[in-house]
Amino acid sequence: MKVLEYTNWQNFEKIVCKARISCQNSDISEFDHFTDVSKTIKMPKGAEKTIIDYKLTRYACYLIAQNGDSRKKVIALAQTYFAIQTRKQEISEKEYSLLTEDEKRFYQRNLTKKGNYSLNQTAKKSGVKNFDKFHNAGYKGLYNGETADDIAKRKGLRYREDILDNMGSDELIANLFRISQTEQKLKRDNVDTEKEACIAHNKIGKIVRKAIKEMGGTMPEDLPKPDKSLKQLEKENNKTLKE
Repeated sequence: MKVLEYTNWQNFEKIVCKARISCQNSDISEFDHFTDVSKTIKMPKGAEKTIIDYKLTRYACYLIAQNGDSRKKVIALAQTYFAIQTRKQEISEKEYSLLTEDEKRFYQRNLTKKGNYSLNQTAKKSGVKNFDKFHNAGYKGLYNGETADDIAKRKGLRYREDILDNMGSDELIANLFRISQTEQKLKRDNVDTEKEACIAHNKIGKIVRKAIKEMGGTMPEDLPKPDKSLKQLEKENNKTLKE
């Protein structure tokens, strides 16, 4: 509110309400981005008053900026800032081809994170409660019966180490396709039970695997494991920047 130079809470709250509606209309849970942290403050003569407040995610801030009055210079600047940041996340085919393998891995990993988040929201609406079971159904379809734990063991990973952080760009792309197509199927078929969702995820995994085979591609379990996980590369990059 202060950053966007609103002095009246009632006026700013109208913008927040518009932003929350935008979030709802995008089929995204507003409660994940607008957390109510109402608090009590002391008033004169020992009285107390409860005031409304929110903790906002970056996405919530973006929606607030987009729903603000663009006649205000600071709002126009905020909208421009978010537009520029969004463009930075986009990448053309030519730009992608110039990336190193590790840079491609970071790019694809970022897409799979977003994809899995979106898939989880859709799966939840489809009745999924056991997400380990749901995700393993997809892995088993794509990896010829292997679960996430099986993949981790085959790659020689430590307990709880992220398998997606230990995949090359081609393997990440195969998983991203599985993720996006599963979400589309859950929505398209109006899946409303966990059992049906798991069957759908497994089926999509098998279809992606079949497509790779028919194109003469390398099966995902046969793709080489990168020498370093993305977490390791991140630490090394941060260390280099500090030096």
